[in-house]
Amino acid sequence: MTAFILVSGTYTGGWIWREAATRLRESGAEVYPVTLTGMGDRLHLAGPDTDLETHIQDLVRQIDQVDAPDVVMVGHCYGIYPVLGAADRRPERIARIVSLDTGLPQDGDSALKLMPDQAVRDRRPHRAEEAEQAEPAEDDWRFPPPPLDEWQRWGSIAGIPADALAQLARSATPQPLGTLTRPLRLSGAVCELPTTGVLCTANGSSIAMVEAQAGLGDPRLKALTDRRVSFFELDTGHWPMLSCPDELAGVLLRAAAGEGHRVTGAVSEQPAHLRPFLMDIPERRRERVGRVDLYLPDDLPDAEHPRPAVVFVHGGPIPPDMRPTPRDWRTFVGYGQYVASLGAVGVTLDHRLHDLADYGRAAEDVAEAVEFVRADPRVDGERVALWYFSSGGLLSAEWLTAPPPWLRCVAATYPILAPLPNWRLADSRFRPAAAVRAAGRLPIVLTRVGLESAAIAATVEEFLTAAKDCEADIEVIDIPLGHHGFETVDHTDQARHAVDRAVRSVLGHLRS
Repeated sequence: MTAFILVSGTYTGGWIWREAATRLRESGAEVYPVTLTGMGDRLHLAGPDTDLETHIQDLVRQIDQVDAPDVVMVGHCYGIYPVLGAADRRPERIARIVSLDTGLPQDGDSALKLMPDQAVRDRRPHRAEEAEQAEPAEDDWRFPPPPLDEWQRWGSIAGIPADALAQLARSATPQPLGTLTRPLRLSGAVCELPTTGVLCTANGSSIAMVEAQAGLGDPRLKALTDRRVSFFELDTGHWPMLSCPDELAGVLLRAAAGEGHRVTGAVSEQPAHLRPFLMDIPERRRERVGRVDLYLPDDLPDAEHPRPAVVFVHGGPIPPDMRPTPRDWRTFVGYGQYVASLGAVGVTLDHRLHDLADYGRAAEDVAEAVEFVRADPRVDGERVALWYFSSGGLLSAEWLTAPPPWLRCVAATYPILAPLPNWRLADSRFRPAAAVRAAGRLPIVLTRVGLESAAIAATVEEFLTAAKDCEADIEVIDIPLGHHGFETVDHTDQARHAVDRAVRSVLGHLRS
């Protein structure tokens, strides 16, 4: 017999699993929805010293009380931290760990980074070595739960019935600060256990994204390709136990049986970003200075005949030690060479978006690269376009908010134009869907793919709605059968035509 230990995220307790637990019991499983110390109806047990270790010990005791031979531990959001900590103490008892719409933290990580508000994060040290020494103030040792209208900041509320959402807000209890600041400590035993990730697509996660991340070759993600790791998707928001308890129960039973999608085969081939560009473009001269590459036309421009420039901005996060870096990926080399073949200067760069917290630093890198390019005597510094890809799209917001006179066009290809629900990116500087209202008559060229993930497509629609409302000068180029990153995976006439049209449209704005 299988026993499920269900551990919820911040502000909640065992009550949140009620319907899903009923379905699991009907299948014949043992089910233990856990209310951790200081949460739910155990609120009165919390104190300033309640921390992650307290919750780990709660789960260790629960594991020791279960007689079933196969124990499956399910951690939702913050719950994955005590789940991993307890499983690391009792690995011989655990048949599988299920990570429900959350990542798998590593040794030394603290759950504070799960909080959506940067101001909240700054209340206590984030680095593990600082967090270990932090002592909450007597009157400041708990985070209050959000009001009803702010739960979407903690994750997508898609699919939750109104009455269930109201109960979520009504039943929530403050989260002891120490549970978020104390770093997780793991011996490594838990790394040997079978793991299943359940991804909620309306919250910005998908199997396709996992495969794309694993395909980048990040050694930190190598574990995702292990044969003991599987994945499922649920077409819902961040709280599937409230929005689709029947479907969640079914997925948990399948996970316990060892089913699920494996990504091993998907990443054994050549990664998509290293496949050939969809157009055969002759090589052009390239100059490399620091993090910036310049692709120059054959008839090399000089100070008397400077040329307009297009600066291509990649997405991320990209692991800091990844090789080759984005400016050497076939997509960006291809665009840079194509622009140069048509008489303009193509510019690619490597910015330091290595983590979702790095958007500010990446924005500084892009601004520095732009100033470097504009200062080059072969470039007409009054005729520059910025072209963003994927999650790099968020970096367009500051330029849209206050377009300088030399910025003649902004382009975006399969962009993310608002932070995805599970990113919890608090910095309002990186919301192009809001910034476009201040763009005036700045031309915008947007390439949209039809086979985009629902979460990313929603940000594009939000952007287009705002653009329409403010009568922005926007051109949309659609690729109905195109994928995210289509330049190296969709070698079709439709895709080639879209690239050609987008490039020529941007250059037209630079030359007008």
